[in-house]
Amino acid sequence: MDRTRDRALAWNGPLVTLLGLTLALAAGLLLTQLTPATGVVVVALCAAGVATLVEPLVGLSAALFLGPLRAYLQAEVPQLPSQIGQAFVALTLAVWLARGLARRELRIPHPPLLVPILLFSGAALLSLWDAVELPSYGLPELLKWAQVVLLYLLVSDMLTPRRLPWLLGALLATALFQAAVGIWQFGLRGTGPEHFAIVAERFYRAYGTFEQPNPYAGFIGLILPLVIGAIVGLVADQGTKGDGGRGGLSGLLSAIRARTPWLLALSAVAIALIVALGASWSRGAWLGTAAAASAMAIALPRRTRRGVLLVGLLVVLAVTLTASGLMPAAVTARLTGFATMVRFEDVRGAGISDANYAVIERLAHWQSGLEMFRANLWTGVGFGCYEPAYRRFALISWPLALGHAHNYYLNLAAETGLIGLVTFVVLWGAVLWQTWHATRRARGLQRGLAIGLLGAWTHLSVHHLLDNLYVNNVQLHIGVLLGLLAFILRQTNQQRDEP
Repeated sequence: MDRTRDRALAWNGPLVTLLGLTLALAAGLLLTQLTPATGVVVVALCAAGVATLVEPLVGLSAALFLGPLRAYLQAEVPQLPSQIGQAFVALTLAVWLARGLARRELRIPHPPLLVPILLFSGAALLSLWDAVELPSYGLPELLKWAQVVLLYLLVSDMLTPRRLPWLLGALLATALFQAAVGIWQFGLRGTGPEHFAIVAERFYRAYGTFEQPNPYAGFIGLILPLVIGAIVGLVADQGTKGDGGRGGLSGLLSAIRARTPWLLALSAVAIALIVALGASWSRGAWLGTAAAASAMAIALPRRTRRGVLLVGLLVVLAVTLTASGLMPAAVTARLTGFATMVRFEDVRGAGISDANYAVIERLAHWQSGLEMFRANLWTGVGFGCYEPAYRRFALISWPLALGHAHNYYLNLAAETGLIGLVTFVVLWGAVLWQTWHATRRARGLQRGLAIGLLGAWTHLSVHHLLDNLYVNNVQLHIGVLLGLLAFILRQTNQQRDEP
């Protein structure tokens, strides 16, 4: 047996060397055909791919960073595959599975939210039995949720306390990059798309690499609560237990001093994200962020009553700023305009002007979505098939589909019917419930992250009243954040079981 293995190694060594030299030669010839900048990018991607074979977290981090570049690459850099982030997702999952097989310890984790996620995925699959357009619309949308499930399982299984800072760093670095691009687009570039102009063609709505402001702002609003939660988590439990066992205010101040570099770095990231969120001029994201702040304020104190009181104080402060005129008029008008949009009415024959065009357009698509839902009550027109089905339900003045109904719940009802809508509500109800319990039981950084996740889910839920955020590979981040929640719940249970 040993001699056979030695002969195999004797042959495999030269073969692997020859294969490596062949790949290196092919890569060198490829690089000679590329511009220097593109060549550097290709080399970096190849290096990240090799590093993924050693540490899957590298591939996951690359996927999180590259995923939101899809729309930009497709429009501006045709030399590179627009879905390069998906390649890293596949590579990371393959390495994860291969490691388990090599150790003969391949195990599928059973985190607490797996059942409701699979229930919704099953309802989405059921809706495709008679889909309007299965290959081009239905299957890609179903694949998004398959990725959510797989990344949820991967992070649940792979994440450890030592890997946690690296995963958070990847999430924050991606968001910071997007914020920097958006701030540059807003006021530093000096030009931009005409339809994104806000003030005298001097300031433009930020859109990052999403090519659209609303999903861009949705992504920023998804990560911002996590950053704030991390800040809270570094100091939240130090009021009763500080360095050297000191409690009270002295312990809190001592802990803050010890963590000053991290707090400053996280605060800088939070400020950049807040500026980028404002620069997006996205009504849905602003409302979602306000709701997220309220949810986090309720969860912040250990006693819920104090949290409700804190939210009351925030509401009084907001009303006072608005009534006193300290709140910018443009911001107030942008936010209060939401009231004109949250209604369902027949807009056929409604007069259209520059002032009401956006509102009427949105209401027209809501009306079409409702008709689509009524006509296909139980299983809908097929998951992801709103756009191809739209022409059968479009109003005369609005023949063009916008890709979705600008209300994800209505969009989902039209696509997956009542079964899909109910399972989706059950899923996110379970997510919010589990996250709330994590905020009550976790400690330290993990409790702060749980509070941040509660804000992220709240933002997502509210923003979905006006948009669809499952675009441009954002589902990758949602799957990872769900995995982060599973990690926090597991750590919390272990701490509770310790004597």
